[in-house]
This record gives sequence, structure tokens and C-alpha cells, in this order.
Amino acid sequence: MHDIRLIRDDPAAFDAALAKRGVAPQSASLVTLDEQRRATIADSQSAQTRRNELSKAIGQAKAQKDEAKAQALMAEVASLKEALPALEADEARLGSELQAMLAAIPNLPATDVPEGGGEDDNALVHTRGTPTTFAFAAREHDAIGPAIGLDFETGAAMSGARFTLVRGPAAKLQRALGQFMLDHVAEAGFEQVSPPLLVRDEAVFGTGQLPKFSEDLFRTTDGRWLIPTAEVSLTNIVREQILSEAELPLRFTALTPCFRSEAGAAGRDTRGYIRQHQFDKVEMVSIVTPDMSEAEHERMTACAEGVLDALQLPFRRMLLCTGDMGFTAARTYDLEVWLPGQARYREISSVSTCTDFQARRMNARYRPEGEKGTRFVHTLNGSALAVGRTLVAVLENYQQEDGSVAVPTVLQPYLGGLTVLEPKR
Repeated sequence: MHDIRLIRDDPAAFDAALAKRGVAPQSASLVTLDEQRRATIADSQSAQTRRNELSKAIGQAKAQKDEAKAQALMAEVASLKEALPALEADEARLGSELQAMLAAIPNLPATDVPEGGGEDDNALVHTRGTPTTFAFAAREHDAIGPAIGLDFETGAAMSGARFTLVRGPAAKLQRALGQFMLDHVAEAGFEQVSPPLLVRDEAVFGTGQLPKFSEDLFRTTDGRWLIPTAEVSLTNIVREQILSEAELPLRFTALTPCFRSEAGAAGRDTRGYIRQHQFDKVEMVSIVTPDMSEAEHERMTACAEGVLDALQLPFRRMLLCTGDMGFTAARTYDLEVWLPGQARYREISSVSTCTDFQARRMNARYRPEGEKGTRFVHTLNGSALAVGRTLVAVLENYQQEDGSVAVPTVLQPYLGGLTVLEPKR
């Protein structure tokens, strides 16, 4: 959410920043609506002040036994009393319209974010590891997976497209990956949390999925939302709180199922396990002071990279351009893992700094030491990692010619020392 006061102070800068994200100028409409709202507030306050003055004057007129004056003053009070509800209704309506407009505008990009319209304009930050090659023809995960327990047909028969039944060796590998990631992130100082998977409107609004992206979510019949990521639950831990500066930073992590309708991804990755309606993910969320957020963004991204390093999976870090960033992000790094079956890099993690954008929507603040006032916190989030996509990366990078899959060394303790996943013959 944006601060209308800052927009009024420099509307040209605000529109210029929006233009980098491909959004039409908004400041004139916002400022006009805010001026109407402020004028209505002023009229309402003036009317209330006048009514109070008249009430005193009526008392004085009656004390002086000037009944004619008292009656005239009472008639004016009655007129004001009738006008005030309309003014209050206008104030509420204009305030709601202004908040709705502000809520629909994305976060402004950081100054170092490259301008661009889509993924082709993203900037390479670095590459780590050499893309995996084999002495045999590399297969994609959907050809390897069924023999070790990725049951696409049963999942689809049970629940529809983009659902997969995971069983046997694949289920063991998925569990091991999730637990390893959680342990790795916890060692980096993130507090483990087991959060609710169902949340109310205000929680999803706070992290920016509502109102604009409701079609990407699943909603229950009682009005709750299935979380699209644990970012929603973890970030809302500080909703409507005033923290002390000494409490920050707060760092949370959770391994949860995530639920997405994929409404905006029709026709993409319809095969295999890349894009599912239900998937597991280890999420990181940091709540920090504004002066900490730049360093925290790098710290969180390095933590996610550490998972890929430990699994010995080749990857690259990309700085997303303005046209490819999410709605709430001011800057986003994507980590893309090498998939030899596809012979390309694919996204496996996004780590974003949202500055105070989400905090304003949640009214999450802190009190700086030595100051009477409060400031909004900065929030950051990132995956470390998407478990299903990491399973895909392990299958493709550790595949063997006979259809078996070698177990990464770091995962072997989580699998009782198992070194190879054997295919079902």
C-alpha cells in the first residue's frame, strides 16, 4: 500500500516509478480523490464545530429569555444535524475509494531493478555450477518419475489436472528434501513455525494477494482462503502490532502445503510435476527495520542458494526486471536450477524485498529506540525451496542410465543411508 502523502509531495516521481512497471499514471486521480476526501472532512469538521457553537449560543439565548433567537439557532442546528450524516457518508465513501485505488497499485521498483517487459529482460547476477551432462540421452522428470513413485494418472483421476499422487521412493525423497531444507534454514537463524493453512480476508490482503489476485487462490465455503504460500501466515504474525526496535529482526520459516489455482498459467507446464495446484514449500520471512532490508535480501537469497549448493545442483541467480516482478516486490531475485532433461534453467526460488508495502497494508510498525513515534517495518520473503521443483531437479540431475536415481550425499542421512532410488521394474 502506498502513502497518499508521499504521492501528493512528488506526484511526478510516483508516476515515473509506475511507468517502469508498465502502469499508467495514477497520481492525478489519487490526488484529486484525496482532495475531495479532505474537503469533505473539513466540511464535516466545520459543521460539527458550528453545531457545538450553536448549542452554546442556544443556551445563552435561553438564559437571556430571547426565545426568537433560540428558535432560529435551533433551526440551524437541526439543519446541520441533517447534513452531517451525508457528509460522514461521503467521507467514508471517498476514503474507501481512495484505499481501493491505492490497494490496486503495485509496489514501486528499487532503483537498481532493470526496466523490462518480461523474463527476457531479467539480468544475470551469477551462475554457480556446471550444467549436468550425461553419456546417455537425458530424460525429463516425467519420464523418470513414474517408475519411482510419481503417479500422475492416479492423482489426476482423484483430484483433476495438476494433482499428483506421490508414493514409495518419490515420497521418501520429497519428505527428505523438505526436512533438509527446513533444517538448513533453521540453522541460518529462522524460527520454525507450523502456521494455519486457512486464513481470513485481511491476512491475504495484507500480503497483497487480495483484491487483485483472488482468482489465483482457493476459497472455502466459509470464506477462508487456502494459503498460496506460507508467506501469508508468517508475515501476518506481526499484523497490527507495534514492535520494539530491539525485537527486530524477526525471522520465520515453515514447511507447508501451498495451494494455487494457477488461473494465470493456463496451458503452461501441463505435463509433469513443475506446476501443481498443491505443492510443498519451505518459506522464509524476515521482518526488519528499513536500514536492514538491503542486507537481509542478500542474506535470505544466499540462504536459499545454500540449499542448492548442498544438493550440488547447478543454478543461476537472476535479478528480475520491472515487468517480471510480483505485485508486492520492490526487488526480486529468482534462483533458476538447471534441468538437463529440458536443457534449460527453471525457476526454483524467488526471494523478494517488499520494503514497507505489505507493512502498510497490515499496519505493522516498530518504535525506534529513543523516538516517540512509530515507523513501518520492512518485510521480505523467499522460498528455500519449492520442494516439488527441487525433487524434479534431483531426478533430472541425478538420473542414471538404468532408470535409477542417485541420492545426493546431503540427503542420505534423511533416507537411512539410502544411496540410490531404484525404479519399479
